Amino acid sequence: MKWSPRGSSPDVIDQRGGGGGGRSRGRGAAIGGGGLGLGGILIVVLLQVLGGGGGGSGSGFDIGQVLQGAGGGPVAGEPIPAGEDPEKDLKDFSAYVFGDAQDRWTAIFSEQGRDYGRAKLVLYRSGVSTGCGDASSAVGPFYCPADQRVYLDLSFYQDMIDQLKAPGDFAWAYVIAHEIGHHVQQELGTAAEVDAARRKDPSDANALSVRQELQADCYAGVWARGVYQAGQLEPGDVDEAFTAAESVGDDRLQRQAGGRVQPDSFTHGTSEQRRRWFTTGQTTGDPSRCDTFAADDI
Repeated sequence: MKWSPRGSSPDVIDQRGGGGGGRSRGRGAAIGGGGLGLGGILIVVLLQVLGGGGGGSGSGFDIGQVLQGAGGGPVAGEPIPAGEDPEKDLKDFSAYVFGDAQDRWTAIFSEQGRDYGRAKLVLYRSGVSTGCGDASSAVGPFYCPADQRVYLDLSFYQDMIDQLKAPGDFAWAYVIAHEIGHHVQQELGTAAEVDAARRKDPSDANALSVRQELQADCYAGVWARGVYQAGQLEPGDVDEAFTAAESVGDDRLQRQAGGRVQPDSFTHGTSEQRRRWFTTGQTTGDPSRCDTFAADDI
């Protein structure tokens, strides 16, 4: 992807300079609502498989309960000086994607006569305190609706390469754009409607989660369409996004975890569904085509 650093941005909060040393692998987080991180998906899938499945829509399975109480402990700090930051390039790219995606959504909202409230991107290491509770890096990138911030440990980039087999800058861009998709849902009131529906009928929680996540994938595709129209895509970029979307399909993760595929336990959709809905947004650039809740067949 063609891009250039934007310089400092009020949308980015860098908390990586605090102490804490290494990452708190294997520890969970207390995260409420919207956008379970990609690392969190891996945790949930492993618990589903090792626990014998227990994730069916009728079982009362709750992602939040899986992660409650295991917090990795907050870590905060001052920004790292640019000359001493080994992650500077990845930080700058992440900030660019985050800002560019928000500019795109600001324009889309304006065309619809709406105001778009910009989210914040928080960069952290090891653990962080959020409006949704304390989180560790094991959760991966995630969006917290309570404080309208996307939380990102840049070391997850290597996890995508090593664990998810999804390398490339546009794969990383897809992850960020997906989390901003959850903020768009918050701005539109979709997230509140989904939460209300879950409380009304908990047995539909998993199915609603799948539709919510697939819509965020589609919204990521809408941003990708804008990148294409701006002439910023390079050969292989879209394929990188496809690989990233497919790598976090529930069916693929369940197979990788060594268990059988259990559709009733899906919370994010299959690899094919995730790719298909990203493609819908990427080929049309039309957010109205991303209404996964109205679709009879997702």
